[in-house]
Amino acid sequence: MDSTRAGKTWIAAHRSAVIDPHEAFKLFEVRSFTDQTVRQTLRPAGTGEALRVHLSNRYGRTPLEIGGAHLARRTEGSTIDPTTDVTLLFTGAETVTIPAGEEITSDPVESTVTAGEELALSLYLPGDTGLTTHSAIPYDVGHAVPGDQLTAESLDETDELITGHFITGIDVLAPENTRIAVAFGDSWIEGMATTPGTGGSFPTQLDRRLTTGWIVATGISGNRLLTDEIGAHLLARVERDVLSVPGASHVIIHTGLNDLGLPGAIAFPEPAKLPTAADLITALTTLADRLHTAGLTVIGSTIGPYAGTVYPGYDTEEGQHTRAEVNTWLLGDSHPFDAVIDIAAAVADPDRPTRIHDDYNSGDGLHVNDAGAKAIADAVDLSLLEL
Repeated sequence: MDSTRAGKTWIAAHRSAVIDPHEAFKLFEVRSFTDQTVRQTLRPAGTGEALRVHLSNRYGRTPLEIGGAHLARRTEGSTIDPTTDVTLLFTGAETVTIPAGEEITSDPVESTVTAGEELALSLYLPGDTGLTTHSAIPYDVGHAVPGDQLTAESLDETDELITGHFITGIDVLAPENTRIAVAFGDSWIEGMATTPGTGGSFPTQLDRRLTTGWIVATGISGNRLLTDEIGAHLLARVERDVLSVPGASHVIIHTGLNDLGLPGAIAFPEPAKLPTAADLITALTTLADRLHTAGLTVIGSTIGPYAGTVYPGYDTEEGQHTRAEVNTWLLGDSHPFDAVIDIAAAVADPDRPTRIHDDYNSGDGLHVNDAGAKAIADAVDLSLLEL
């Protein structure tokens, strides 16, 4: 297929930022697969007349054998519409081995993709994958079953997967003037604690308000601005997860929460030194400058509230003081961003502004629920996203 046809180009319609399974701290159990079919659901944010899929073995320590890959429209759960099932090819072959540390892109598939539809990607993994390159919060729960069941309409007695595996993105062939935004940051971007399979995250709910372009998200739950784990820190992954995203013209950033909370968290094995406000401001300025140099419109956000969180040691007096300093700077006139979304004000309890409002609290005091994510999305001035 000619992917350079007149007036069309590849634009990112879905992205997943991935994590090294060998990190010391793990939000969820890491997985490996042997002689299993893994079916995962993706929700492309954009429409196009063809697609291609990106798979990753970035953090694998052995070659990853893909014994087959199929894509179909999902009807519900692990069930697909078999009339839409297509076989993905890799340089013309149905199987491929991805070397350790590498990634691969499928051959283009001539199939119209519609924004918001649910696609099921099925991978047959014949050999031992080793611990998988994965994302913490996929669009929906995935499914694993024994053997090669790539073409099965429905998978029975599945092992449910709460994390995503090997998938880093989908591109669609769209008009070359298409522009998109990348939501970049931590769990508030990835959608931790929103309802799986509903598109309840803040970026997805904001995307529904747009009339042109769309939003893809590269959040990592537990991610930090300055320090690795969970995932590479933002300054280290900005090239891969923002600047290399085709079609990106805007970026929305939420970060700093875990820089302030994880150093004191009892569950975290090797806490880093709590950064000062000056440390975070310097790093945010460096990040904004790098993105501006690449020609992007850069939208920052205040650090969300988290006082009273259930996670022991996360909420400290020093961390709250630093958060207040950074947010004051972000709401002032000296920050380097093109605009700042006041995420904190959108979801804070007005009587206790360091806490998430009860109506928006997921229950852990650190993450918002679907209603809280909608409140953030509704607080965004759409003139900031003229895509």
